[in-house]
Amino acid sequence: VPSLEELAGVLQKGLKENFADAQVSVVDCPDLTQEPFNFPAKGICGKPRIADVGGVPYLIPLVQKEKVYDLNTVAKDIELPGAFILGAGAASSKVLGINAELIPIVQTKREKKPAVNGSYVAQINPADKGCLLEKYSSKYTDCEFGLLANLYASEGQPGKVIEVKANGRTGELNFVSCLRQTLEKHYGEKPVGMGGTFIIQKGKAKIHIMPPEFSACPLNTDEDVNNWLKFFEMKAPLICQPVIVSRDPGFDLRVEHTHCFSHHGEGGHYHQDTSPDSVEYLGYFQPAELLFRIDRPRETHLVGRD
Repeated sequence: VPSLEELAGVLQKGLKENFADAQVSVVDCPDLTQEPFNFPAKGICGKPRIADVGGVPYLIPLVQKEKVYDLNTVAKDIELPGAFILGAGAASSKVLGINAELIPIVQTKREKKPAVNGSYVAQINPADKGCLLEKYSSKYTDCEFGLLANLYASEGQPGKVIEVKANGRTGELNFVSCLRQTLEKHYGEKPVGMGGTFIIQKGKAKIHIMPPEFSACPLNTDEDVNNWLKFFEMKAPLICQPVIVSRDPGFDLRVEHTHCFSHHGEGGHYHQDTSPDSVEYLGYFQPAELLFRIDRPRETHLVGRD
C-alpha cells in the first residue's frame, strides 16, 4: 500500500495528462454525514478494504437470479463487521421484483446497533421511461443486493485522505479510468486498490440504468449489452462511489466500477462526462489494504465490464 503522499504525486502527474487542471493533495476527510453526501458515517478511513462480489457473468449472457447477497454478511466475510460500505452493484430482484442499479451506502450492523442503510436505487421509471431514483430505505428494510457488486469498506472513521480536483477534460479517459490507468502505469505488476467518493460538481455525464426486465435472449457481445442498457445524460451535481483496482492479479476482478446518485432525482452507472470543457471533479480517496474476492464465477468472460 503506497503512502498517501506518494499516491498524490503519482495521481497528479497522470491527471494532468487528461485534464486541463489537476490538483491532488493529502487532507483531512470532510465530514461525510454533511451535505451533499449525507452518508451514515463520517469518513472513509480505518482498515480500508475492497470486496469484489459475484460478477457480470451472473448477469450476462443470461441472468442467474438466485445470486443474492447481504451487505451485513459481506462485512463479516471481509473480517470487518460493522463496516461502512460504499460502491456499485445490482439491486436484488428478489426484493424489488425488477432489475435495477444499486448505489450502496451502508453502515452495516454491529453487536448492538442495527444497520443504517443510506443506499439509493436507480431504475427505469415505468411512467415515462426516464430515471427513477429512490432512497432504498423508503421502501425496503434489508441490506441485500444481487448478482454483483464492487465495494469499498472501512471503519467509516475520519482521517487523512487523498483529495483530487480535476477540471476541464482534455483527454479521452473518464475520471475513474484516468486514475486507474495512472496507477497501473506507475505500479505495474503490483495491484493498488482505491475507493471513496467524488462529486461531479459541474457539467453533465453519460449514465446507464439497466432495464427492469432481464434479457430473455443471451447478451453475447458488448454491442448486445449496450443495446439492452438504457443510457441518459444526467446533470451535476452527481455524487459518485468508485471502486478501483489498478490491475487484476488473476481473480477475475472488475477493475473499475462507479455508481452515482444526486439530490435531483438522477443516478446510475457512471461512464463519462459529456461536457469536457466545463466539467469539475472533486474526490476523496483512500488506498485499500486488503482485497477480498467473494463468490467468483466459475465460468467467466469479459463482456459488459465497462
